[in-house]
Amino acid sequence: MYNLKLHNQAVTLVDQVEDSLLNYFREHDLRIGDSIPNELDLAAALGVARSVLREALSRLKMMGMIETRTRKGMILTEPSILGGMKRVVDPRILSEDSLFDILGFRIALEIGICSDLFRNITPEDIVELEEIVRLGIVFENNEYAPISEFTFHAKLYEITGNKTIREFQEIIHPVMVFVKDKFKRFLEPINVEMKKNGDLVTHADLLEYIKKNDEAGYRDALERHFAVYKIFMSEREKLKESHDMDSV
Repeated sequence: MYNLKLHNQAVTLVDQVEDSLLNYFREHDLRIGDSIPNELDLAAALGVARSVLREALSRLKMMGMIETRTRKGMILTEPSILGGMKRVVDPRILSEDSLFDILGFRIALEIGICSDLFRNITPEDIVELEEIVRLGIVFENNEYAPISEFTFHAKLYEITGNKTIREFQEIIHPVMVFVKDKFKRFLEPINVEMKKNGDLVTHADLLEYIKKNDEAGYRDALERHFAVYKIFMSEREKLKESHDMDSV
């Protein structure tokens, strides 16, 4: 296949056609639900072979931007903002640096949604959170079963009313489980030390701040709830820097 170089990256003819298709949709002011010209007309308009066009169209279909409907042909659809992320965020193939970047982003995001959480929460939400906490499975040193961890935090994301935030929680949950399992022997001593110092914050503790409508207290408690990961990430960075210095 024909290739060209753009900013030191290989760009195939299919890449160019994909970009041209997106420009074509914009230039013709096509909106969600609008029909797209058939392959023959598109190939002629873009000046490419149908085989190349089909591959570019298949990419857009995988992204959720196009779908084929009976009697309507191809139409533009609204893609999931995080749809592409769902396909690539597999903790088994991500580097440790990427895993911890995602973990750090998750912590920052959850702290960042505090205002939306307290603005939107209803008495019904609190009742549901109470039931989630009651049914939660907690192991030693504030370690939660994956389903309990997911259900509690997913409910917090849901309360924000932001669909993309809820979708992000579903994507990164496998990363959280993977990190906990892979680095369990490093995380456990931190949890033990935090428990000894009375620093552990449980889901029940977080819920109490929510029930008291204490946003500042909740935000501080949430920071401490995630402290085990922050401490571990900080220690990991120091260890990496030490190794880097030793290799100089």
